[in-house]
Amino acid sequence: MITQLYFYRVLLPDGKTKTGLSQFAFEREFSAQLWLERRHKAIVLTLFRCPAWLRGIARFFASLFSPSVTNEDLSGLMRDLSLMMRGGVSIVEGLRTLADETDFGSGNGIATAVNILHEELEGGATVSQAFSRHAELFPEIVSNLVDIGNESGSLDRMFLEASMHLERIATMGRDARRALIYPAFVFISILGAAVFWMYYVIPGLSNMFRQFHAKMPPLTVGVMRFSEWMHANFVVSFFLLLLLILFPVLAFRLSGKVRNKAFVLGHKLPISGLLLRTSGMAFFTEHLALLIRAGLNMLQSLDILERATTDEYYRDAIGNIRRVVERGEHLSVAMRATNRFPPLALRMIAVGENTGTLDEQLEHLAQEYRRRLTHVIASLSEIIKPVIILAAGAFFIFVIVALLLPVYDLIGQVMTGGR
Repeated sequence: MITQLYFYRVLLPDGKTKTGLSQFAFEREFSAQLWLERRHKAIVLTLFRCPAWLRGIARFFASLFSPSVTNEDLSGLMRDLSLMMRGGVSIVEGLRTLADETDFGSGNGIATAVNILHEELEGGATVSQAFSRHAELFPEIVSNLVDIGNESGSLDRMFLEASMHLERIATMGRDARRALIYPAFVFISILGAAVFWMYYVIPGLSNMFRQFHAKMPPLTVGVMRFSEWMHANFVVSFFLLLLLILFPVLAFRLSGKVRNKAFVLGHKLPISGLLLRTSGMAFFTEHLALLIRAGLNMLQSLDILERATTDEYYRDAIGNIRRVVERGEHLSVAMRATNRFPPLALRMIAVGENTGTLDEQLEHLAQEYRRRLTHVIASLSEIIKPVIILAAGAFFIFVIVALLLPVYDLIGQVMTGGR
C-alpha cells in the first residue's frame, strides 16, 4: 500500500488554525479528511495531495531530522507486544504499559512509535490501520504481518514472527557496520589530513617557494594553485564539496532511473556484485518464506515483496516473476526466465513446489544465504583493510613527491648558494 503525502490546514476548537504535512496509507482524500478531523477534533479547511517528487523530498528530510527507529527497537517492541497478548493483555493496554516504562520515555524514536500506535488505537483505528498509516516508522513487511494476524486472529504469533525477522535484519546490519568502521575511520582521517594540508600547510610552503624564487615541478605548481584557489574561495569550495557529497545521495534517493543504473552497475562489479547478490537472495528467500508461512498466496507475496525490495535489480526481476506467475507458471519457472537467480535456489524452490514444502525450502535457503552473507562481510572487511592502507600510503607518497621533495631541493639549493 503506497502512502500519500497530504498538506492540510485545520480549524481547531479554540479558533486557531493549524497547518502541516501528514502521510496516509489510503488513496481517497475523504478518508484523510475524516482521520484529521478525528485526530485533531477540528474542521478541515484545506487538504490536497502532494506530488510524488515532493513526497520523496519530504521523506528524505524527515529521515534526517525525525527520531530514528532502529530494527533492534522495533524487534523489542514486537516481542513485548506478543508476550503481553499471549498473557491476555490487550494491545491498547500493552502499548499504554510500554509508554509508561522509562525505556520508552519521550525524545526517542521508539517512544514516538509507541505513542503514535496508542493514539491511533484510542482514536478508533484498527491495528492494521495504525501500522499501515505510518510507513516511515514500520517496514511494509511488518505492516503486512500485522494485517494478516489481525484478520486471522493470530496477532500475537505475527508479532513474534515480525520480531524475529527484524532481529535477523538487525544482526546483518550490525555485521556490515562493524566491517566498515575501520575503512570509514581511515577514509575520514585521509580526507581530514588533505583538507588540513590544503588550507594551512600548502599556503605557507607556497609563500616560502616564492620568496626564494625556487623552480618547482609541474605537479607542485598544480597543487599550489589548487590550494590557493580553495583558500581564496573558501565558501565556494565548501559548497562545492557539500554538493559533491549530497548530490549523489539525493539523486540516488529521489530518482528511480539513477537507483536502477546504480544497482545494475553494482551487480556487475566483482566485490559489490557478490555482496549485493548474497544480501539480495537472503532478503528474497527470507521475506518470501515469511509471507507464505503467514498464509498469503504467491501473487500477494510477490506483490508485497516487490514493493519492499530496495534493490532495484531484484525489484525489476520480482516484477517480471509476478507477471509470469499471473499467467499460471510455477515460481521456479518464472525465476529461471529472469536469468538473475542462482541454480541452487531454482532447484530447491522447484523441489519445494513439487513436494508442497516451499516455505521450508525457502527457509533453508534463507539460512544458507544469511550464513554466506556473514562470511562475505567478514571476508570483505579483511580485504578492505590492506586496500585502505595502500590508499593511505598512496596519499602520503603523493604529498612527499608533490611537496616534501621540492622542499628538500630548496634547502639543498640554499645551502649550496650559501657556500
